[in-house]
Amino acid sequence: MNADVIVVGAGAAGLSAARSLGRRGLRVIVLEARDRVGGRVYSQIVARSGTPAELGAEFIHGRARRTIALLREAGSAAIDIGGERWDCLRNGELQRMDDDFVSAAGIFEKARVLAGDESVERFLARFEEDDSMRRTTEDARAFVEGFEAADPAVASVRAIADEWRSGADSTSARPLGGYPPLFARLTGDCAQAGVELELGTIVRRISWQRGGVAVQATRYSGRTEPIRARAAIVTLPAGVLRHRGDDAEVVFDPELPAGKREALAGIEMGIVVKVVLWFHSAFWERIANGRYRDGAFFHCVNAPFATYWTQLPVRCELLSAWAGGPKAIALLRTAGSEVVEAALLGFEELLGESELTRSEFVGGLTHDWSSDPFARGAYSYVAVGGGDARAKLAAPVDGTLFFAGEATATDGQGGTVNGAIETGERAAADFLNA
Repeated sequence: MNADVIVVGAGAAGLSAARSLGRRGLRVIVLEARDRVGGRVYSQIVARSGTPAELGAEFIHGRARRTIALLREAGSAAIDIGGERWDCLRNGELQRMDDDFVSAAGIFEKARVLAGDESVERFLARFEEDDSMRRTTEDARAFVEGFEAADPAVASVRAIADEWRSGADSTSARPLGGYPPLFARLTGDCAQAGVELELGTIVRRISWQRGGVAVQATRYSGRTEPIRARAAIVTLPAGVLRHRGDDAEVVFDPELPAGKREALAGIEMGIVVKVVLWFHSAFWERIANGRYRDGAFFHCVNAPFATYWTQLPVRCELLSAWAGGPKAIALLRTAGSEVVEAALLGFEELLGESELTRSEFVGGLTHDWSSDPFARGAYSYVAVGGGDARAKLAAPVDGTLFFAGEATATDGQGGTVNGAIETGERAAADFLNA
């Protein structure tokens, strides 16, 4: 036997699980298909300031105690998002807003009294005839599409209401200096605990029976061999676990129990197109007599990219453009360079500063998470009727297969880095208890 536990995936969940078990003296092997750790956290240094371009996860949502503790261990910290929010208010003119579309999500509290589950779209339709509620329903829909990266026609309104009530969506911060220090700490702790990390190793098949697993994995070199252990902790995204029909499929032998397959059918992967732009300077702070100097978020719900944000309270030349849900789907067939151009065009139109924006522009990056075979989407949300799908996905199988990752977070932290960290630690504890 090669190890006590095989961990599939070196994202936040996988590394957290491996660290917990390695520190208890267990033999742990982590198999990661990419040539890097981090999973759907993907940081690249592109600007003079040293602030990384976060092409995947960027923010910290809710209290996130484990994330904040890890940042402290890494010598970093979480910093609250400051600054002002500006909205074009559907007429193209930017105006400062005292609230934002996240506050409109409070409307979903009303969904808790529904007799049954229904889609967000159907729920919001109840209020659209009321003129006084029209802006609230528009902002609530924008919240679901942008913040949750979900399709309102598919997303469960009951699940959205539960997550909102949990408080996971109500506050946001970001790691000072991005996520690299946190992952450096996790990786270093794993190495110190004797965890074996194998990058560039694609898992093809997980054969299992009570008390033992054999994982068939292919290295980038082409070498294929089974790796054996007493158990496996699977941290693959829900989109990868659901994927069928080509050689990128991860096969379970025997197949997962019916309850697991039902759980996966109730979880969707949100679609996101995110572009990070960088400039010679933060020129938006200077235009219009400094009107936008403290601008943190710029919203224009009718534009292809509905939201742009700066790095405030850190002042630097990076700017992120964001489209989620149906808006992102509309951009999926666009080549990477054209997506960057669309994001740049949207920002110059938002500010009304075409010539200056172009002269200041240096470059842009994006990553197509939907086409990424090791992600197949940005992050998870629950579909109508999904109910306890996250809990079912999280449940161990025969004390041998354990599941972690943001899609298995059952306390409102689905789609978050902190949710991934906590589920990795939970899966490690479940294995020890088994």
